[in-house]
Parts: sequence; structure tokens; C-alpha cells
Amino acid sequence: MLAMQYIFTLPADYDMALIRARIATKGHLMDTFPLLVFKAFLHASRDRERRHACENLYAPFYLWESAEGMNHFLGSNGFAALTSSFGWPSIKTWSVWESQLQTTLAAAVCATREIMQIQPHTVLADLRKTEAENVWADVDKHGALGAVVGFEPNTWTLVRFRLWPHYQKSFDRAGMQTYEVGHLSIPPGLIVSR
Repeated sequence: MLAMQYIFTLPADYDMALIRARIATKGHLMDTFPLLVFKAFLHASRDRERRHACENLYAPFYLWESAEGMNHFLGSNGFAALTSSFGWPSIKTWSVWESQLQTTLAAAVCATREIMQIQPHTVLADLRKTEAENVWADVDKHGALGAVVGFEPNTWTLVRFRLWPHYQKSFDRAGMQTYEVGHLSIPPGLIVSR
């Protein structure tokens, strides 16, 4: 499995209602995309009512069954239209170590994402085990509707991504980006616990 995210940072005075309208009209187009586990249409606004975001962001997050699905999407007319509207993004990808998705995933209203540096000479097997335990704990004990952890060995980073049914004050901390979920594309039959 492969996790993927690109982020468009929008001007401080950008009308984020335009992003929410775009998601509302186009989000469903990904609902049956081949090899997609889910796409979370995410955005964050810098106004005071939008959970402490420092910038206006449009930042979709994807979980793919394989790189084939990602490649098909990046070569699609939909991605071409996106880049025509917003520019050519840098795309982050991570090899997924663990994911846990509840059947209630579609009820998610917010998401969190942390990107952590993996220190040189870390015992990766131990880190993977610890992070997998964190995925299960966040779903089983802390109320996450979905949790993904993956790593990227070029820059040696780790991503922790969670989908939540409501915002929590604990999300407001350094290193954690909180987003609102505008739409979740979840192809039928693909929500399973892993």
C-alpha cells in the first residue's frame, strides 16, 4: 500500500468557500477510482473558526492499494485539471506500514497529519512495531475512525495520518496539522481492517 499527499498553500485572503464548493461538486468523481482505498479531500483555513490553521491549505490525502492506482490517477484528466487550476505540486509518498480503517470511516469530519524525522540508525523493525501499535491504539482506544502510518526512505520521514469523528483540543500542538474533511471517497467494498 502507498500513502500520498500534495498540498496547495493558498493566499491568506483566498476565499476558502471556493475550495469547499470545489470539493462538494467534484469529490464524488473519485468514489469509484480503481485501486483507491480512500481519498480524503482535506482543507484548512487560517481564520479563527478553523482550528488554528496558520495557512489556507487544500491538501488531499490518498491511500492506494498499489502504485499502479496512483500512477493511473496522476496520468488522468482529473489530475491534469487540478494542476491547471492550482499549479504543479510536489507529491509526498510513503510506503504504508500499517492501516486500520473502521466501517464508520465516512463519518470523519477532521483529520490530523504528523510528519516526523526518522533518526539515523533507528532500528526500523522496532519503530514499525511501535507505530503499528499506535495505529491500533488510536482506533481502538482514542476514537480514530481511520489510522495510517508509513515511511519514506529517501528523506527518512514517517507519516502519521488519522481521521476523526470530531475535533479535539489535543490536536492543537506543534508538528500536528489539522484539516477539515470536505469529502471522503471510499470505493464500495474496500473498507476492511488491515
